[in-house]
Amino acid sequence: MEKLGIIGCGTMGHSIALSAAWAGMPVSVHGLNDTEIQRAEEGLIDKLRLLMQYGVIKETAISEILNRIRFTRSIDEIAAASSFIIETIPENMALKKELFAYLDNRCSRETILATNTSGLSPTEMAAATAFPHRVVVTHFWNPAHLIPLVEVVRGEKTGDQTVERAFGLLRSMSKKPIEVKKEAPGFVGNRLQFALLREAQYILEQGIASKEDIDAAVTYGIGRRLPVTGPLVSADMGGLDVFAAIADYLFSDLSNAVAASSGLKQLVAAQKYGAKSGEGYYEWPPSFYEERHRAREAALIGFLKQDQSANNAAE
Repeated sequence: MEKLGIIGCGTMGHSIALSAAWAGMPVSVHGLNDTEIQRAEEGLIDKLRLLMQYGVIKETAISEILNRIRFTRSIDEIAAASSFIIETIPENMALKKELFAYLDNRCSRETILATNTSGLSPTEMAAATAFPHRVVVTHFWNPAHLIPLVEVVRGEKTGDQTVERAFGLLRSMSKKPIEVKKEAPGFVGNRLQFALLREAQYILEQGIASKEDIDAAVTYGIGRRLPVTGPLVSADMGGLDVFAAIADYLFSDLSNAVAASSGLKQLVAAQKYGAKSGEGYYEWPPSFYEERHRAREAALIGFLKQDQSANNAAE
């Protein structure tokens, strides 16, 4: 078993730690200060209690999971104790390169250095180290303890053994890793996600449908199908001749924007950032945020329970 260390205990950091501890793995987590660590501990308890409420874990498991997570304010402790380190610090290349250079000088040469970046270049991060073969992306999706997908992305010099160890760690955490064979902006998941967002913005600004109906088309249509069949399987099932014919007449009419839409830029310029500012495409009073947040968690927990049932049946 890898000795896992996580640097950063914010939303992603403590959720990844929860995934590891839930799978029976001890994990050390670095926080900048006592306030940040306390916030992470409270987040862990909230998430565990919700899992208990939905019958995913028993109450006795809460203390067992929490006891596997150790917080520290010392990066050197993480470096000395870990065979696999995942950083979840802010998405700033200069900060990440500085951290990787620091870890590179303090870790064993066998220690894997992984980044949770959602799109920054692992090759550029690895260039700050003397051993670039051990640098890899492990991109978890938020909320990390509920979503199985993790993108494992190679940099130009990432070694095969590094990828194998990343897959081994992630599978032991009950994750579903995919390999991104070569570096590309946005990797796989965000390229697909933003292709959908681009077209949704275009449909809205063309007046084709309301924001509510655009969201409903996904929530009650393709969103119901995609959890079972991804886009390529869906095309196979529908018939590639049919999909080719539709693509020939439809693609020319789809958005080919190379930047954020004017409507999105206007919202940002007005400091309407969405849920975190109280208004975006929608208005976000606390009650609406809580309703949507809980509904999403309930749906994800439902999928998680389905996965657990399928795994138990397979065993």
